[in-house]
Amino acid sequence: MTLAAVVPMTLVVVSILGAALFLWPFAVSSVPAPVVTLSLALGTVAALAAVETAMRRLDARRFALLAAIAGIDAALRLVLVTGAGGFSPIFFLILATGYVYGPSFGFLCGATSLLASAVATGGIGPWLPYEMFGCGWTGAAAGIAGLRRSSTPGMRDIAVLAIVSVVAGYAYGALLDVWDWTTFYRGSPSFGFLPGAGTAVLLQRFGRFYLATSAVWDSFRAAGDALAVIVLGLPVLAALARVRSRLTFTVVRPAGGDEAGAASDGAGVSASGAGLALQPPIPAPVAAD
Repeated sequence: MTLAAVVPMTLVVVSILGAALFLWPFAVSSVPAPVVTLSLALGTVAALAAVETAMRRLDARRFALLAAIAGIDAALRLVLVTGAGGFSPIFFLILATGYVYGPSFGFLCGATSLLASAVATGGIGPWLPYEMFGCGWTGAAAGIAGLRRSSTPGMRDIAVLAIVSVVAGYAYGALLDVWDWTTFYRGSPSFGFLPGAGTAVLLQRFGRFYLATSAVWDSFRAAGDALAVIVLGLPVLAALARVRSRLTFTVVRPAGGDEAGAASDGAGVSASGAGLALQPPIPAPVAAD
């Protein structure tokens, strides 16, 4: 199983557009307008959801699950807006859901969770597109790591997801720092954003800025996410896997090829949580002579 075979091209295109948003200041030495960043974030998420729906990978049942997780994360962020240090409980569900349901669903889970929480907490602003992409990629990274997950979650899955949570904790902080750096530290003589400077100079200044202002803060997020995975990962992954099995339906054709298929035109259909099976027709009772 190759990565290209399981990561939809739509998600690849969305990620390229999102990466352009974060790389813009280093390549152009300017900051994109807030209306451009917000339109890009909302448009790409809507396009990804539309394609997933058209491909029947996001049906009504999975959409309801997506809305439920976004609502839970919004409630968690409403209770604990700033978190403890850089840690926020919303990342755990995004990581776990992405690990079980795959990269595209993980990206949608992360992006919509941040959007819902921003609406709930009044946190809509020019930073929101960066948060949506950052959390979306967190869920997508967990989804890629979960492509080889066990059918029954075990300690190997917990170890893999804990490693992903640590890496994602630092990566998310660095991505969000792009907006802080270009907005609040513009022109700072030591490590601020300098419009017009070369790409190499800007990268060096951003590296110093991150180490000086965010590395410790992001360590709380990375450690907190890993601890949440270790403590709560097994039951939550198992519950999400059970829900996924109930949302997945497969059609099982009877043995015997085309003749058996033709004979099953009048067959009854029985469905279970794990799949959909075609049953042979029940013969009609014959009256006694």
